[in-house]
Amino acid sequence: MSTIEAGPETAHNADGHDHDHPSFLAHHFDTPEQQFDSGKLGIWLFLVTEILFFSGMFCAYAIFRMLRPDVFEGCSQFLNTKLGAINTGVLLFSSLTMAWAVRCSQVEDNKGLVGMLSATLSCAMIFLGVKAIEYSHKWEMGLLPAGLFVYDPANPHPPGQPNYLGYICAPFALILVGVVIWLIYSIVTANKFQVAIAKPLTVVCLCFFVGVGLGTVLESGGSESHVGEDHAGDTHAATDEGHDHADGESHDTGEEIAGVMVGPSGDPLLIVDNDLDVKDESAVRQRLATDATNSGLQSEIEARQRQSSVAGTSIVTEDSEIEGAIEKVENEVLTARQAGVFFSIYYCMTGIHAIHILAGIGVLVWLLVRAVRHDFNRQYFGPVDYVGLYWHLVDLIWIYLFPLLYLIR
Repeated sequence: MSTIEAGPETAHNADGHDHDHPSFLAHHFDTPEQQFDSGKLGIWLFLVTEILFFSGMFCAYAIFRMLRPDVFEGCSQFLNTKLGAINTGVLLFSSLTMAWAVRCSQVEDNKGLVGMLSATLSCAMIFLGVKAIEYSHKWEMGLLPAGLFVYDPANPHPPGQPNYLGYICAPFALILVGVVIWLIYSIVTANKFQVAIAKPLTVVCLCFFVGVGLGTVLESGGSESHVGEDHAGDTHAATDEGHDHADGESHDTGEEIAGVMVGPSGDPLLIVDNDLDVKDESAVRQRLATDATNSGLQSEIEARQRQSSVAGTSIVTEDSEIEGAIEKVENEVLTARQAGVFFSIYYCMTGIHAIHILAGIGVLVWLLVRAVRHDFNRQYFGPVDYVGLYWHLVDLIWIYLFPLLYLIR
């Protein structure tokens, strides 16, 4: 029987032999270095699976954008670049605080570790608060995935919509109330350990509503909420301009034929009837071309007929370029079939990223509790390092999502 007494960092194995085994060292590892390297390998393998998971969505994004760039160009105007930029800055700063937390754990600066973990959590909650504003605003407009897409450009803000923002904020408000009650109870019972945990968590929960307020301010001045109104304004401006010309006296030599103001040469100058469609205008051109004096108009109609016979079912632009089959070209992109697919990809990519943010928050809270308990030291800081790698990957994914969805048009 051994005469060596077991210290606080000494454990007995099943055979009764005494070994110097720190409390933080798992029984199946021989040294802290071996434990750290094994954990590092495990987290890297996990991150590889995460990259493969997100790569599938990035491939779907690339394929659909290649097939319908016009849909992406039109729908991306509904994304608030200011909100995306703020969230990008918040996540970049959270990467700094997370790296700083790893360093604090390595030098046994427990106070700094608690502070940096709390700062990282606060940034994550601000990100979710801004995202809550962005999501709720789009849901109220009907900018939903393909099966639920109901956006109406004529009525972008229909009345009677549910309070989506209230539904999103309700769970966070309940969590905040619970943490505040826990803090008050800990102070009353003089439990210093719980007070040290509840204090930073209260600030973290409040940061979600800071993000909501920040997002509300930026969203109120965002450009995407006025996309439909801008188009409507352009239409009214064009209509007013048309009325100005119609009421003016500058075209005193014109003659009105079938809703078209015709000049001395026989060329149509102005469509008087606002309801005249392209087919009517073509018919008027055909009628005017019967006049032998309109040689220019006759040549134009003959050239268009030759282009149509060559292009078949393709579109011929003004510069005589064939753009594509008519059956495959849609004049309106704000439909469930097209814009709905864009927002399906948008919600899938950003939503799953937000879920990863929530998972990171849960793990960071676990680290915060252990940091308050002084579990980490110079030989054992692996969990902080592993979570830091995960958090950097989450931030890196957003660095790709922001320009691809918000900036490239």
